[in-house]
Amino acid sequence: MFFVYLAIIILIPIYAQMKVKSTYKKYSQVAASSGMTGAETARAILDQNGLYHVRVEETPGVLSDHYDPRDKTVRLSTDNYHGHSVAGVAVAAHEVGHAIQDQEGYAFLRIRHALVPVANFGSNISWILILIGVLASMSGLLLAGIIFMAAAVLFQIVTLPVEFNASSRAMDQVVALGVIRNDEERETKKVLNAAAMTYVAAALVAVLELVRLILVYTGMRGED
Repeated sequence: MFFVYLAIIILIPIYAQMKVKSTYKKYSQVAASSGMTGAETARAILDQNGLYHVRVEETPGVLSDHYDPRDKTVRLSTDNYHGHSVAGVAVAAHEVGHAIQDQEGYAFLRIRHALVPVANFGSNISWILILIGVLASMSGLLLAGIIFMAAAVLFQIVTLPVEFNASSRAMDQVVALGVIRNDEERETKKVLNAAAMTYVAAALVAVLELVRLILVYTGMRGED
């Protein structure tokens, strides 16, 4: 049974990553009929929403695109920044969706930002406490590790509405501005949905692992 569980938590993230990479690769070769680059798309949406102060910059890497709320910058990977593909404009619009969330004070985004230091600390120390607790049969340390891990899992869960909402905003914006047209809406949704799968997979695996550890803890307490 354990090996089945292990296969599940390994295969789910791998499948999600393969899906997003294959979908992105496919639609990065499909040109958007508007002819706009990812950078132009991002700038147009930002200006349309009055976010003139938010910069759009190129960043190295593949699918390294992100929005940095600290210095109000949308950073797009080279291919998406310069490219005219459906995938590129979809990713650019998604990242701008986060900038709009930031501007509006979107609740789940604020919660996620607040959880960042707690989640980082929790993910770093939780497994140390869990391993010591399990190996030394110290249920108290195991419980402490589970609590810290729960903070990291909560971060993963809160990330889901943030990402889905950014994608929803992205679709509304690219359609309204005419960046994509007709059948491109379906193609753009495929890119955004594939990317969302990685977050769903990460959250699912995190929850499953947390539940497993809670069961280990209850079993250990039962033996005390």
